[in-house]
Amino acid sequence: MHPGFSVIFLTTLIGVGQGLFLGLFAAELAQAMGVLAVPPGRGFFAVGSGIALVFTGLGAIASLFHLGHPERAWRALAMWRTSWLSREGIALPSFMALLGLYGLGHWFAWSGTLVVGALAALLCVTLFICTGMIYACIKFLQEWASPLTVVNYGVLGCASGLTLAAAYAAFGADSLMPAYALGAIGFTLLGLGTRSAALVRNSRLKPKSNLQTATGIHHPRIVQTSQGFMGGSYNTREFFHGRSRLFLKNMKWIFLMMAFVLPLLLLGMGLARSSTALLVLAFVVQYTGLIAERWFFFAQSRHPQNLYYQAIS
Repeated sequence: MHPGFSVIFLTTLIGVGQGLFLGLFAAELAQAMGVLAVPPGRGFFAVGSGIALVFTGLGAIASLFHLGHPERAWRALAMWRTSWLSREGIALPSFMALLGLYGLGHWFAWSGTLVVGALAALLCVTLFICTGMIYACIKFLQEWASPLTVVNYGVLGCASGLTLAAAYAAFGADSLMPAYALGAIGFTLLGLGTRSAALVRNSRLKPKSNLQTATGIHHPRIVQTSQGFMGGSYNTREFFHGRSRLFLKNMKWIFLMMAFVLPLLLLGMGLARSSTALLVLAFVVQYTGLIAERWFFFAQSRHPQNLYYQAIS
């Protein structure tokens, strides 16, 4: 498949925002239960919610560039009964609204922020599921049609969000930094495991169709030597990434290093040295790696129609 950068930025940006919010809400729960020895002030939650809102808002803006007619985007919401994309389109702005209300509640010291936070957390998890199911429900794309797709969207979003939370806490809530850093390490390790499991699974997949079933020609030996027309088409633009196998292989190792291995090292060093700079660098490196990971996620999927369009002029 051809990776669309608007969708890559949509999924990675909102994942960061969701993970950061869940980290903030977990801290508030711990504060309410008296677990935190030095609870952070209300400004920590308010500003943190604002940062999370910026990330989710940028993701929502990025999604508009994937639409041929952005002014008609509202029509997609009408199909919520059958479409995961439509459900995501409802869950995202609903989550953003509650996230904004949660931040305002802390800024103005309103009561009931725990209730608002709980509702936002429920929508946050729902949004993770909707985003993952957009791809997991497409049965003919075998690389996506797996529960691991949904799991990875949630785990990687929490990993990047908690890494940002650790860097943010280093600026204004030192008592929370170790917990966030350890949480980020845990989710990054979990993400390495689940993403590696998806890579192993996908490497063993075999196409359910062959050239004979794709073309309807049942001769035992079929070789395509020409595309059949001189110009490109929607099929050859949107369902081919145009990169070599070597490029894909290199991209896989790049994202494994940058999304998981290097952030783990930087998080560990930042935690040991209480270094804000290392924690910020850990987030920058990890987010860059997640962009590469999401590119690979789209590029690795093989559309069955490519059996027909084997030769591209």
